[in-house]
Amino acid sequence: MIIVGLTGGIGSGKTTVAKQFKKLGVPVYIADVEAKNLMNKSKIIKRKLIQLFGDKAYINDTLNKPFIADIIFNDKNYLQKMNDIIHPRVAKHFKNWVLKQDAPYLIKEVAILFENGGHKSYDYIITVTAPKDLRIKRLLMRDNTTKEKIQAIMKNQWSDEEKIKHSHYVIENTALELTQKQIVNIHENILESV
Repeated sequence: MIIVGLTGGIGSGKTTVAKQFKKLGVPVYIADVEAKNLMNKSKIIKRKLIQLFGDKAYINDTLNKPFIADIIFNDKNYLQKMNDIIHPRVAKHFKNWVLKQDAPYLIKEVAILFENGGHKSYDYIITVTAPKDLRIKRLLMRDNTTKEKIQAIMKNQWSDEEKIKHSHYVIENTALELTQKQIVNIHENILESV
């Protein structure tokens, strides 16, 4: 089974790209979604996050995302400690998910792929890019956030240039029609390599 890592900076359009691959019949695992599910369902993770961030980490048994985001994107030490709690459990969940798949290849969409050295465990890597001002504009429309918070998150991610150096494929995601063409080309290319 070929495993493809799909990554890109915040606001680049990874989710849009992932949906297009799904339409082509490719199984897609969205690491952020699964991580959030685990943070809300796993008693072990809840206990460890409360130990790390305090009682405000959860409100009504649900992860207090704004509270935690405020801490982790302003203190890399907390970000690392949180990743140390969550990443091993997401990795285990992903391995179990892979065993249930029956396709020539699958995709794991993960925001922080290079930053934690995880890029070494993929057969191919696709990086989604978009100009920074477009990414910020998308995020301001999508999320209830500020430009400062977006830039704080961007500071914790590798630059597009750095990601591209380590990628097999790059999708410039500025217009959906062009993005779809790039996806079909990559899809066909990967299928030929199987």
